[in-house]
Amino acid sequence: MASITVDIVAPDQTLWSGTARSVTAPTVEGSIGLLPHHEPVLSVLAVGVVAVVSDDGSRTELPITGGFLSFDHDTVTIVADPGSGVAAS
Repeated sequence: MASITVDIVAPDQTLWSGTARSVTAPTVEGSIGLLPHHEPVLSVLAVGVVAVVSDDGSRTELPITGGFLSFDHDTVTIVADPGSGVAAS
């Protein structure tokens, strides 16, 4: 199964990094779901939860208060302002 490379960072820490089946994130234009081979996108994030489904099927949810998302060549980079309760993994 194809996967995407994911890096989710805050200004002072890495929140999540690895490969995943999918990523869902809240943007100012609505929720976006990213799967392998998605078209390139750059978006501003809104308050909400970033959800990552790892290659092993486990799900990680990270509350955020904003940031931005970049997706290109099966690599997603999210620079986020973490919400309460977010810790590095």
